[in-house]
Amino acid sequence: MRKLSILILLAVAFIACNDKSKKEDLKTKKVEKMEISNKDKVVALLKSIETGAQEPAGYINSNKYIQHNQGVADGLAGFGAILGTLAEVAKTNPAMAPKVNTVRAFEDGDFVIAHTEYNFFGPKVGFDIFRFENGLIVEHWDNLQEIAVKTASGRTQTDGPTELTDLDKTEENKTLVKNLLNDVFMGANPNKITDYISTEKYDQHNPGVKDGLAGLGEALGALAEAGMPMVFEKNHIVLGQGNFVLSVSEGIFMKEKVSFYDLFRVENGKVVEHWDTVENLIPASEAKNTNGKFNF
Repeated sequence: MRKLSILILLAVAFIACNDKSKKEDLKTKKVEKMEISNKDKVVALLKSIETGAQEPAGYINSNKYIQHNQGVADGLAGFGAILGTLAEVAKTNPAMAPKVNTVRAFEDGDFVIAHTEYNFFGPKVGFDIFRFENGLIVEHWDNLQEIAVKTASGRTQTDGPTELTDLDKTEENKTLVKNLLNDVFMGANPNKITDYISTEKYDQHNPGVKDGLAGLGEALGALAEAGMPMVFEKNHIVLGQGNFVLSVSEGIFMKEKVSFYDLFRVENGKVVEHWDTVENLIPASEAKNTNGKFNF
């Protein structure tokens, strides 16, 4: 009888400890879930387009999701509709199953910026911007471009450094890019280009432009001679963290209204690398939402 009592006591103690352990595990998992960064949420959400994972959809505010992609309907329903279309395409043609590889991502306040290689309806490179409120995504902008088979510089549209550095120089680097846009891209004082872009190193990822300032000048000159100058009309926002700064602008390219997303890497006070996407705008009457491409 005494042995039975001891066994019962041990069993009760084990159950109590096991229950306590489960509660602690749940508490730990809850804390880990709460502590995930906004950047990690975005990377997981984008990857779910490929994997079909459902949990990352929980990072979107179901009551407020403002969509600025002109080809996607507003709200969580619009996002779901796109995923449904991709799934249907993949069923009939497995080779068209979506692929997502986020190469670099960074944060600026409530904004997260992702630079990603996609394969849906063909290979594309894109920048996505997500805005958060209280830990949930409430707004999304993006800019997509087809991936080029061959580039003038021999670089891909996404390769190059990904590490965030110089976090203490974020505002300084954003100011540098703002001044570059105003003086050079929008023509206030183009002769100041070497104040902003390094004369020693300027790695180029635009598929039609060679490395260096000479490569940039050659490409812009060729467009002007052909009567199709690249024109930056207005900058809408500059976002950055450390050595990476993204600008969102609108203008004219190949005589079409476009959206310019330009990513710059800054090193020692000068721009040393550049990635971009250029996307044609569609008429507002044809857009699937009324939020506008550039409303920040």
